[in-house]
Amino acid sequence: MKDSLDEQIKDIKKLISIVWELREKCPWDKKQTFETLKTLTIEETYELCEEIDNLNYLGIKEELGDLLLHILFYAKIGSEKKIFNIGLIAKELTKKLIRRHPHIYKDVKIKSTDQVVTNWEKIKLKEGKSSVLDGVPSNLPPILKAYRIQSKVSSVGFDWTKSEDVLKKLDEEILEFKEELNKNNKLNLENEFGDILFSLINLARHFKINPYDALVKSNKKFKERFQYLEKRLKKLNKEIINLDPDEIDFFWRESKKKKFNP
Repeated sequence: MKDSLDEQIKDIKKLISIVWELREKCPWDKKQTFETLKTLTIEETYELCEEIDNLNYLGIKEELGDLLLHILFYAKIGSEKKIFNIGLIAKELTKKLIRRHPHIYKDVKIKSTDQVVTNWEKIKLKEGKSSVLDGVPSNLPPILKAYRIQSKVSSVGFDWTKSEDVLKKLDEEILEFKEELNKNNKLNLENEFGDILFSLINLARHFKINPYDALVKSNKKFKERFQYLEKRLKKLNKEIINLDPDEIDFFWRESKKKKFNP
């Protein structure tokens, strides 16, 4: 692996020249636009996340390469439209990083990482943002969106001071949901359920748990246990649909005792 910055820059320059050449000569690459690449970029991002979850470092490297390809593609398209290029992207990012890290590039003193986040949000508002929530993408998956909304408002002081208060809020939301169960109003029930999920995500944040990661692990755990149950029943020539609740519970408890790969 090349550690020298000059060698790495040389490799990046070669990659850029190849991407530019493909854009000019390859029929598929020629046809791509911001719009056609968008869904592919989302797919590549999820593939990267999966490799990170699996701690597959070779896979992470490969998927990062795919994302880098997309960034260079977007930059090339922007250059063709004369709206931006890879150099301008790098220049603007450099200026933003310096501006938003005054504790590194100026004489601002900080005492914690929380203060870094607070300063970051204050600087963004000075840059012209009308709200601390302006930077939350509208198309972000709901769990991640709720987490980001809560994190951002917390950075400017809008938050519970004690985690116990978040638990009380969750209990309150569950009680309101139960009250709506007897009213047969689907819309209100849906709203109250959404409030429960929002409060659960806030609870996770207060206990330094990433709710997205937690749910990914729970999904994986359930899938492994259920597939074990299926295989176990197949060996016994049984089918889940023909089991009574007690039998299902017996095999499910058995599956919970099994150790699966993390």
